[in-house]
Amino acid sequence: MANAVNTIGVLTSGGDAPGMNAAIRGVVRTALSLGMKVKGIQKGYHGLLNEEIIDMDAHSVSNTIDRGGTILYTARCMRFYDEEGQKQGAEICKKHGIEGLVVIGGDGSFQGAQKLAGLGINTIALPGTIDLDIACTDYTIGFDTAVNTAMQAIDKIRDTSTSHERCSIIEVMGRNAGHIALWCGIANGAEDILIPSKYDHDEERIIQEIIANKKRGKKHHIIVNAEGVGHSTEMAQRLEKATGVETRATILGHMQRGGSPTCKDRVYASVMGAMAAELLAAGKSNRVIAQRGGEFVDLDINEALAMSKDVDEYMYKVSGLLCR
Repeated sequence: MANAVNTIGVLTSGGDAPGMNAAIRGVVRTALSLGMKVKGIQKGYHGLLNEEIIDMDAHSVSNTIDRGGTILYTARCMRFYDEEGQKQGAEICKKHGIEGLVVIGGDGSFQGAQKLAGLGINTIALPGTIDLDIACTDYTIGFDTAVNTAMQAIDKIRDTSTSHERCSIIEVMGRNAGHIALWCGIANGAEDILIPSKYDHDEERIIQEIIANKKRGKKHHIIVNAEGVGHSTEMAQRLEKATGVETRATILGHMQRGGSPTCKDRVYASVMGAMAAELLAAGKSNRVIAQRGGEFVDLDINEALAMSKDVDEYMYKVSGLLCR
């Protein structure tokens, strides 16, 4: 039986995430096994508009599953938010014989995939972001590696914070989401976890906690601060002035995006990539692959983009009980 799609493309868009290479590998090798040709689009939608398109074979993805970042590179593309750019992208796909496209990225990347689907290019989207902020899925490619990287860094900071009897504010990534902060706050035994959707900006409460902990002999005070709250350096200065306790801010930044992916990110991303190729071979389009309730499923992109997501309420409640 002939494939509904004979040639597919694959791109990574937006912020890079550990495990993207595993997903690309899953797409390429599964597509080849199904008799399809694969073209790699470099630098996301920006590269698509510039026709930075290469042929890919099994060797193209050899020895990549353990590598961080993305072998196809990535970029943000403002032109693709415009209808003119979207139409140009669809025409370039057709010019290169690309009938189906796998897009690996976040919500913004999904919106581009949605537009291309409406212009006749079969699209499948994979959730690739360290932020865990895509509402339709319990898992996003890169989160597990990023949160473990941050956790290990905070463990090290706590060691030196204890040695100097300091307060330490560690700012983790996540844009306006607080998932990395919440997970690290629990895993690292932080005294405070500041998350955009939950933080009440009551610094006086934090000040009194630091003073009380110091009086009862505690040698450190760890505050995990989400990127969406931010202003860690200024906060450290205010807390030190109010408490008399030496306070340091550390912004972990883009180190959380890099590094060799964990086993979970390698396996889950591989499965998602393989599933994307199979869906395109079956003629499916405008779908997002998600991991929900322990199963891999595919959903309509329109439905996925309409969903909203916040941190798990029970996890947040537990963090308040444990992190003292």
